Amino acid sequence: MQIDKITLSDLSIFHPEEDQSVFFHLNFTQTNGGREYLRYLLGNTLPSIESIQTTQQTIQHLGAVINQWPVSPTNGTMMVLEKFYESPVDSYPNIPEVFNSFLYRFFHQADFSLTLFTVQHAIDFVKGMYTIEGLISNTETKGQLSSIATRIHHYLDNAIIQEMIVQDKHSMSNAKVLIYANFIRFRFKKGITELIELYSKLDAYLSLAKAGKKYGFQFPTFIESKEPYFETEGLYHFMLSKPIDYSIGLSQKENFLFLTGANMAGKSTFIKAVGIAIYLAHLGMGVPSSSMQLSFFDGIISNIQVTDNIAKGESFFFNEVQRIKNTIERINDGKKWMILIDELFKGTNQQDAVKCSTTVIEGLRKMQNGLFILSTHLYEIGAPLQQYSNIQFRYFETAVQDDQLLFSYQLKKGVSNDRLGYLILKREGVVSLLENL
Repeated sequence: MQIDKITLSDLSIFHPEEDQSVFFHLNFTQTNGGREYLRYLLGNTLPSIESIQTTQQTIQHLGAVINQWPVSPTNGTMMVLEKFYESPVDSYPNIPEVFNSFLYRFFHQADFSLTLFTVQHAIDFVKGMYTIEGLISNTETKGQLSSIATRIHHYLDNAIIQEMIVQDKHSMSNAKVLIYANFIRFRFKKGITELIELYSKLDAYLSLAKAGKKYGFQFPTFIESKEPYFETEGLYHFMLSKPIDYSIGLSQKENFLFLTGANMAGKSTFIKAVGIAIYLAHLGMGVPSSSMQLSFFDGIISNIQVTDNIAKGESFFFNEVQRIKNTIERINDGKKWMILIDELFKGTNQQDAVKCSTTVIEGLRKMQNGLFILSTHLYEIGAPLQQYSNIQFRYFETAVQDDQLLFSYQLKKGVSNDRLGYLILKREGVVSLLENL
């Protein structure tokens, strides 16, 4: 799936203020490596329905064994093992036995303490990986987990490692500590390094499984289709504390959704919820929806948070026009696209905005390879668009009671005619401040 930096930013997949990002809310990793691999997963959509289904199986299986997952390996254990290879220590005896091991401990106390500490963590590490191998190898699939389990088994299938797995880390002789240390430091560095990498991947996928359980995600169904298709029930924006759910369907016959409603009524939240759900689906994740069926999309393009560029002397409206131009050029390739446009042409006067918006909508609706959701504050252009059978009309209703706005956030059929700007100005006390100047 093609997705540019602007769309990733619009959907808040990543965000300069991290707690406002999708990444932050999906991050339940326990290790630094897991966190970085999760960042990689969220930044790279999958290339096919088959690869998506494989990842879905991976997350589903890990979700089934969350409660059996071992406490170790921990991030601390990873750091201790990695630091061990960088730390200078005096040479160990070539063949550790009772006497020379005692002498090493006596004359190299600091190095022995570091070695003992590391070996204890190494025992925790291999025991944890042994448990994990058992959890992920008990699967009938031949996908990612089977491959990871095979690699883990390859490195654990060693006489010394097998001995460490059953070793009580608190009752080791000095010689045993040095035997294990010699092996770990000089013969098993590659094994430790790859096992840490494998665990980082598992930590990231496990994080997605945990997120799915926390937020009630369901896995979507992908449909093999030459035409773009999207249908969902119970869709919600999972980053909200009390989300409202939506149900919509878009297909080639009805490929354009014309969305209206007052400011703060929920238009932007709805558009972002759609975009996030489709994006997560193409990562192989569950999605914030009770059910979802969709075609494989070749790309998502959004036009949500357009800004001006003072350094280049580019106005807000100019950048809006450029974004629309770039969108048309990119999606004119016959591939399947989802296009999300929020509040089209805010940067020009009313008359210009009506003409520009009508022209763009009448053009875009003819592109049958794309599905479009477009919100606007220009309600008057809704009437002439009624002639087109492929345009759906939805709005968010706002009620007024005792000069207070009541938002239901419910998606309804039709076009809004709310004009609430002055009421919001009055409610926020701006009118009163101006009157008292």
